[in-house]
Amino acid sequence: MIPENFIKYIENSLKENWDLPALTDYQGEGFKYKDVARKIAKIHIMFEECDVKKGDKIALIGKNSANWAVTYLAIISYGAVAVPVLPDFLPGDVHHIVNHSDSMVLFSGDHIWENLDEKSMPNLRAIFSLTDYKLLIEGKSENIKNIYDKLDTFYEDLYPGGITAEKLSFDEVSNEEVGVLNYTSGTTGFSKGVVLPLNSLAANIRYARNNLPLEPGDNVVSFLPLAHTFGCAFEFLWPFSIGCHIHFLTRTPSPKIIIQAFQEVKPTIVISVPLILEKIYKKQIIPILDKASMKLLLSVPFVDKAIYSKIKKKLVDVFGGNFKEVIIGGAALNKDVELFLKKIGFNFTIGYGMTECGPLISYANWDKAKLGSAGKLVDTLEIKIDSNDPFNETGEIMVRGENLMYGYYKNVEASEQAIDKDGWLHTGDLGVIDEEDYVFIKGRNKSLLLGPSGENIYPEEIEAKLNNMPYVQESVVIEKDAKLIALIYPDLEAVDQEKISEARLVEIMEANKKEANLHLAKYMQISKIKIYPEEFEKTPKRSIKRFLYTSTEL
Repeated sequence: MIPENFIKYIENSLKENWDLPALTDYQGEGFKYKDVARKIAKIHIMFEECDVKKGDKIALIGKNSANWAVTYLAIISYGAVAVPVLPDFLPGDVHHIVNHSDSMVLFSGDHIWENLDEKSMPNLRAIFSLTDYKLLIEGKSENIKNIYDKLDTFYEDLYPGGITAEKLSFDEVSNEEVGVLNYTSGTTGFSKGVVLPLNSLAANIRYARNNLPLEPGDNVVSFLPLAHTFGCAFEFLWPFSIGCHIHFLTRTPSPKIIIQAFQEVKPTIVISVPLILEKIYKKQIIPILDKASMKLLLSVPFVDKAIYSKIKKKLVDVFGGNFKEVIIGGAALNKDVELFLKKIGFNFTIGYGMTECGPLISYANWDKAKLGSAGKLVDTLEIKIDSNDPFNETGEIMVRGENLMYGYYKNVEASEQAIDKDGWLHTGDLGVIDEEDYVFIKGRNKSLLLGPSGENIYPEEIEAKLNNMPYVQESVVIEKDAKLIALIYPDLEAVDQEKISEARLVEIMEANKKEANLHLAKYMQISKIKIYPEEFEKTPKRSIKRFLYTSTEL
């Protein structure tokens, strides 16, 4: 099958849905598809006049917003490479990514720009505001301000009377070209820029269009970070390619705000991370089910079905009451929650993916999903389990096909470790498959943890900060109940020499936690420190055996 062209997906949607609402900031400004086309046209003119070349890297950082989405589309449809940066990254991390990616232009949200230092990004030719596209900074020997001031004139000359659907036409860009450079972390030594071709984006969109239920004009709420492939692909690119109306939560999306938006927007489909459903289950459902009277009623045949039906109705209403299914991804769903949702007949399904696949690996519609699985392998990929019996014996999950990245930017060694000579991507996840290619994930081979919105968390990155702090010999960061816990083995020799009491040591470690959190993005911050009484067990290569500590009692 010849894959459709990603740029054509965007161009065709703009033309076909010209007068439909496209992108709206929740409780704020909104654009129709024709407005998006006009804004993209102006950005293209700016790039052209400033001699931005096809393949040049352009970074953008900011909270989810209509302008973020417009800018992303403008960059890729021009033939440049988008470098989306998570807004939670610290300024030093942002500087590093901009420099490492060789970005020549940066679009930044104003609240983020206030904390950045242009001198730390010396190769940038220009910095623009994502809020109003104002030119914030131009590099030395540049003439960008003069061009920017004449932009409306250039636009009128090219599109007299304004752009129309008939006049809209993007230059052809092959799916083989690089479209996105997506960084999995910000810190030097840990950051890896995932090089995604347009074919990866197109493959994800094509699969979603063929298998997921959306129509032009349907509503979608976007609250997952657009700089992450999960949110970008399924809350933005796929719905946009169809002609949906996407509502962006521009504030920090607390569960309360997210649920409020669902109830007002009434989305046709809900893309979520496990945290939202797990919180609802823990705070609203468990207290009801744990009542003695309720337990008695649930033991009565037929009465139990009526009760579960009412709970399901309330849960459906929480998500706006209009959705066809809730798609959960980005992290593992708590098994008790999964079993309960199945019991009440809630329309939910669990997908599996990773940035390196842009992101989808497996999915199944809610009525075809198998309990305990992460969906069925998508038809754009092949799968292999590194075990003698892939149906019964757990092994590393490996995939290859259209979705795959080209590698990690300027990191040949890491690329060769990830993708072998036969083209198989080693996911680092452990699992089995069944005869129908449903994927059952059993654990992680690598140390990577997942944040509440599916962000990649490298525990070594946090440990590197902790290990340089007072009285810390070594540390292991684990995840428990969606929170990061740092196990610390103290420098007992120094503690003894300085006669530090146990109570004082606890105070010191608490101060270490606060200091470390000052230098960590919010989703990477440590919630608790536990002092560990003995040195962590090591492999022959002196690597800590992390798997021994994931179930530590806290």
